[in-house]
Amino acid sequence: MNSKQLKWILLSILALIWGSSFILMKKGLLGLNPYQIGAFRILFTSIFVIIIGYKSIRSIKQFQWKYIALTSFFGTFIPAFLFPLAETKVSSSICSILNSLTPLNTLLIGAVIFGLGFKKSQFLGVIIGLFGTIILIFTGNEVSNSANYYYSIFVVIASICYGINVNLIKKYLFDVKPLAITTGNFLILLIPAVIVLLFTDFKDRIYLPQTHIALFYIIILGVIGTGIANIIFFKLIQISSPVFATSVTYLIPIIAFFWGLLDHESLTMMQIFGAFVILIGVYLANKK
Repeated sequence: MNSKQLKWILLSILALIWGSSFILMKKGLLGLNPYQIGAFRILFTSIFVIIIGYKSIRSIKQFQWKYIALTSFFGTFIPAFLFPLAETKVSSSICSILNSLTPLNTLLIGAVIFGLGFKKSQFLGVIIGLFGTIILIFTGNEVSNSANYYYSIFVVIASICYGINVNLIKKYLFDVKPLAITTGNFLILLIPAVIVLLFTDFKDRIYLPQTHIALFYIIILGVIGTGIANIIFFKLIQISSPVFATSVTYLIPIIAFFWGLLDHESLTMMQIFGAFVILIGVYLANKK
């Protein structure tokens, strides 16, 4: 199988996995708070990837560890807490749509920080995408009739973190095996995750039935939605481009919206319009 075929297969698998992550976080919130979800997601992933990939970290050169540390915090640690925080007030469907800003942020960060060029049409795509985001945030605020909808900004910040992460991997870790990057990331994050968990009220919740159910969802989110997905994602970045890899966010809302419908979520016409505007912006930003 050539790399062109492989990248599309990996993209489809990632869309299915990450598109399902939003509903898993939503279900996790029924028994855990956002900080516990983020911490346990990292802990479960760490145990999984360290078991299967501990030998691979030998291939990481000493000077590369600082980039492994940066990608671990921007690509996993910060978003792991921002998404469940957002989902306490915003539907999983809307969060998945706002996550589609990742390719736009990847393009902007690549240009501003990493010196990569872009065309006028791509810049136009960024502006259109931002306009769509504003529509989603403010129409959501009108629907909920409160300022709680501004929690959606957490998703925007997470998408910026993802943009930084992708550019770091493509520029500084292009020759490191995906399993080694993933294992290195979670080896670094293991202790910070434990510290966060210790400052929560998990000891008071541990015996509750809803906590056990929530942990089941987060185990799936950690092992499949984070551990396996990250390995696939890093491989995709290496065999394609940062913008192509992050274009998985085109497909994620489709999967997430399907799960949202099954869980009785809905979108208003203005929210659908805002989502459409964002996708147009993302398309223009990726146009060669």
